[in-house]
Amino acid sequence: MDLNTLKSAGATYLRASAASVLALYMSGITDPKTLLNAFAAGLVGPLAKALNPKDKSYGIGASK
Repeated sequence: MDLNTLKSAGATYLRASAASVLALYMSGITDPKTLLNAFAAGLVGPLAKALNPKDKSYGIGASK
């Protein structure tokens, strides 16, 4: 995996995590531990995409 692909995957993770945290914060949840857990949970979507061998954008199924 090249540097640009890693940057793309990292940006996807950050967007998903930021959206999770923002949604909770806007709904009135301000507990830092809960928001940190939401940030970590944002990893699930991009991680599932990276582990999918049929997805060619990045991860296991990406062309070298």
